[in-house]
Amino acid sequence: MATQVMMPQLGESVVEGTVSRWLKREGETINEYEPLLEVSTDKVDTEVPAPATGVLLKVYVQAGQTVARGTLLALIGEAGEQPAAAPTSIPAPAQPAAIPAQANGGYNGHVTPVVARMVAEHRIDLAQITGTGRDGRVTKKDVEAFLQSRPAPAELPPWERPGSGDLFKPTVEYAAPPTSAATATPTAPPAAPRLHPVEPIPQGTTGELVPLNAMRRAIADHMVRSKLHTAPHVTSVFEIDMSAVLKHREAHKEAFARQGINLTLTAYFAAAAVTACQQHRYLNARWTDEGIYLNNVVHLGIAVALDEGLIVPVIKNAQDLNLQGLARAVNDVSSRARARALKPDEAQGGTFSITNHGVSGSLLATPIINQPQVAILGVGVVEKRVKVINDAIAIRPCCYVTLTFDHRVADGAVGDAFMQTLKSALEGWSA
Repeated sequence: MATQVMMPQLGESVVEGTVSRWLKREGETINEYEPLLEVSTDKVDTEVPAPATGVLLKVYVQAGQTVARGTLLALIGEAGEQPAAAPTSIPAPAQPAAIPAQANGGYNGHVTPVVARMVAEHRIDLAQITGTGRDGRVTKKDVEAFLQSRPAPAELPPWERPGSGDLFKPTVEYAAPPTSAATATPTAPPAAPRLHPVEPIPQGTTGELVPLNAMRRAIADHMVRSKLHTAPHVTSVFEIDMSAVLKHREAHKEAFARQGINLTLTAYFAAAAVTACQQHRYLNARWTDEGIYLNNVVHLGIAVALDEGLIVPVIKNAQDLNLQGLARAVNDVSSRARARALKPDEAQGGTFSITNHGVSGSLLATPIINQPQVAILGVGVVEKRVKVINDAIAIRPCCYVTLTFDHRVADGAVGDAFMQTLKSALEGWSA
């Protein structure tokens, strides 16, 4: 009897996924637990293993399609076995969110967290959108199609356009001279303004266009929204002497290795960042229209570079872990992120993030805040530098560390106090 391959529940708040690609074709043999397909959500790409050994008899959901959890994706069975007909209905997904009817012109259906975010960001009346999902549910694709078809907004006067207009001459007459009906000529409506205009590729140039995958597009949207629409970024730079940390690591890395733990410098920065977050809570917070929400726990995001982009898995309740626990957690989330073995929930809910760009040789960087957090720590490469210590020249292993934070939430004094705590923890590290 054929074994069904279902769209898995990829997390508590994730009720649908997109089939990115099939790793096997119909008719090919596959072993149990061997990767069968990749499923993409807003946060991560996940490999789905085969639930049984056999032949991939039939694929019901093609690459690029988004379906609810519990949907039949494919069948695995014996060679020559006849697959069943495609199902006519799919199980209803869990209902994660509902939009109040009075706020959306009468629409009281359920939406995913992604759609809810888009609705709030673009101030959309859901009653104006025809849903193509199950039972008329409005999906992400429905919202995107609505935004593309929506008439372009009226052109703003120059003084309302950021980065354009003669802002220092308010007496300039910006309005166009009136034209009579007899001389007026019809014109096409203006195209919707682009947030970041792209110059056309010059004719005659050689090259290739690499299409955006789901991860790269999500990163681009997230970074533009954080930098240009949400948080006024400011960055503070400190230099940290890593002598004490390197001495401690050299003395303990073999003992950690015997327990299967790779003691990396990231673990030390994680421990110091947790300490700083607990002492300076405004950097472990989030902005709301009602006020600044201070988190009682530290859910620490660790940026991990992948071939196709970047992902930030989260170590939950990092304040409860010592150096050994943090080192083990850093190893775990990093290795599973690279193996596409993270669940979407494991890349959500962070309260503060660290990106160790120094592993690739970077000296200094100003990372973009990972919304809805208010700060991110950037760690540069550790290298030997000539320093003056007690009026004597010395050579010390140092690195530049940056704190980029939301200026709505904290000012320079708060950011620098955070960095002083971090610096003291690392430079004063002891066994």
